[in-house]
Amino acid sequence: MRKSNSLSALVFVVIAAIGVAVAYLIHRSEGNASSIAVLAATLVVAFIISSAIQVAEQWNKAVVLRLGKFRSLEGPGLFFIIPLIESIAYWLDTRVLTSSFKAEKTLTKDTVPVDVDAVLFWKIIDPKKAALDVADYQTAISWASQTALRDVIGKTMLCDMLEGRDKISSVLREIIDERTEPWGINVISVEVKDVLIPPALENAMSMQAQAERERQARVILGDSERQVAEKFAEAAKTYTNDPVALHLRAMNMLYEGLKQNSTIVIVPSSAIETMQLGGLAGMTALTMGIGQERANKAAAGERNGHSGSAPASEEELQRP
Repeated sequence: MRKSNSLSALVFVVIAAIGVAVAYLIHRSEGNASSIAVLAATLVVAFIISSAIQVAEQWNKAVVLRLGKFRSLEGPGLFFIIPLIESIAYWLDTRVLTSSFKAEKTLTKDTVPVDVDAVLFWKIIDPKKAALDVADYQTAISWASQTALRDVIGKTMLCDMLEGRDKISSVLREIIDERTEPWGINVISVEVKDVLIPPALENAMSMQAQAERERQARVILGDSERQVAEKFAEAAKTYTNDPVALHLRAMNMLYEGLKQNSTIVIVPSSAIETMQLGGLAGMTALTMGIGQERANKAAAGERNGHSGSAPASEEELQRP
């Protein structure tokens, strides 16, 4: 792309102004014909000189052709060309450039359609090759990147693509760099921005992940129960030869249960007899019965409009 040259424009204006001044002086002394000839010659000289002066920015390279044949690379800075004989075919930017490319509805190795977006970072290292060996290097890079991306997707499983973006980026960089090296272009890096999968598959993968989490939770719970059972077995060996310790443990369990819930029912069983809680069972049942009967009377009194329930009589207290 041709750049504007303010220096050549300034030179053209200065020479043209000088020519106008000279033509005016000649017009006053000799006449119109001589002044017009001088003005025309001055404008032609100004155009030729201004066209010969070219300036390239620090990051630009100019490809100069002489009668259609490559002459040299010029720039950065000031340089000169021969007007009408030499021309500037390309202005090449030697900075790091970026190109965005994508692959839509491309099947992976396990036949899953995906959309992949990526960014290519590249740089021209040989402007002569980029200008002479390929017609449009930017379009060529874009197509080379897309075809390489499709090839890599077709050889990669979906799970590997979702987990190993760095590996895919590295493979893409090697493939694209190999294709663009004859054009004088070096691929610095490739970054995969996003991998989009169908919504139905996304929901299925989410359900699979939830099921996997639930399976792991159940495995952890089962392992915890196994460890607890092992500890209980060790505790049982301790209580086997020490019935007093077992009885104290039972009393503590009963105390903790009554502290949290006063309506615990202890059913007579071999476990109760083993822990020597047979007498305590009847006492606990009696206490629970009294408490339940008081609660029933209190509820009945509230339904009848009384402020509270009557205290229990001695017969009620002695009732088994």
